[in-house]
Amino acid sequence: MLAATVRVTRDLDLAEECVQDAFAKALTTWGDDPPRNRGAWLTTAARNRALDVIRREATLRTKLPLLVMDEQDPQGPFPDDRLRLLFTCCHPAIDPQAQVALSLRLLCGLSTAEVARAFLVSEPTMAARITRAKKKIARARIPYRVPAADELAGRVDAVLAALHLLFTTGHSAPAGDQLVRHDLVARALDLTRMLHALLPLPEVMGLEALVLLTDARRATRVDDEGRILLLEHQDRAKWDRAQISEALELVRSALTEDPGRYALQAAIAAVHAEATTYAETDWREIVGLYDLLLRQWPSPVVRLNRAVAVGMAAGPQAGLDVLEPLGDEPVLATYAYLPVARAHFLTELGRTGEARSAYEEALLLTENLVERAYLAEKLSGLEAT
Repeated sequence: MLAATVRVTRDLDLAEECVQDAFAKALTTWGDDPPRNRGAWLTTAARNRALDVIRREATLRTKLPLLVMDEQDPQGPFPDDRLRLLFTCCHPAIDPQAQVALSLRLLCGLSTAEVARAFLVSEPTMAARITRAKKKIARARIPYRVPAADELAGRVDAVLAALHLLFTTGHSAPAGDQLVRHDLVARALDLTRMLHALLPLPEVMGLEALVLLTDARRATRVDDEGRILLLEHQDRAKWDRAQISEALELVRSALTEDPGRYALQAAIAAVHAEATTYAETDWREIVGLYDLLLRQWPSPVVRLNRAVAVGMAAGPQAGLDVLEPLGDEPVLATYAYLPVARAHFLTELGRTGEARSAYEEALLLTENLVERAYLAEKLSGLEAT
């Protein structure tokens, strides 16, 4: 709806206001008899609201010079408003981190707080980053269109990063009472498939494979009572094998001589998918793939994931040894999965008191209610012990 309204307003802030007004109007007019096609009703209401505002503005050219349409080719090579808006947000004139943040905020509908959690920064920092990006679009009169073929290379990395963060935010929702936000997962997969059709590059195929492989486990990630099931407790017979088969073909195409970060992450997910049981997981291969990934993407989160794999391959003490220096990483200071990993290895070593403290720290950093229930259950088990 936002992407369609931007085409009328050519102004991101005004489009957001018009979409919000449409939802407010729906709350007061629908009653017990909502229209059959609610999305179309809301989109039309938002666009009509935008047109009303524009008609009242006699000085439109000076007050709303934010986004310029590509009049010669309004559709571009791929006629989808969401993809068009994504490439607008990822214009190389905008700071790379702000490109991804703006995409998540506007295109993906995440709140500023949710975007901040995805980047592991404070909400005020993220709000300022998004505001600066919007102003940059206004000042530079960045065109609202899918760029020409010779312009795609400068934007594809940011587009992929935005889609990856969109998927991870949906796969492990940072807050709320559900572990997975299925709407965000579906949107990430839909846009990634669309991007693959536009750009059949190895890294695009790698991201599509990663999304498919990870999402293939969706039905087994919680039990019938809504409690988290870790990999070792999931019923692999219920994994989506058709989705896994499709993804494995993409992985083989994406793993070139110099594979990128998404292809390597997809390869790690493929190792899990191909293991018939949890005990058969080849953790040493996973550690090797993380070593390659760190060269491409030296991220503290990747180092954390590698440390967990080391612990699974070489024992809990080895995992703790690799985790130890990560405690000094500012980016991980509010990342709950670091104390969770420590708690797991400490429990296996019989260091119950330290494990209890680590789980308590993780609880303080966790807002998702399903994850909080899991951590509380682990903590309760340690206290009973």
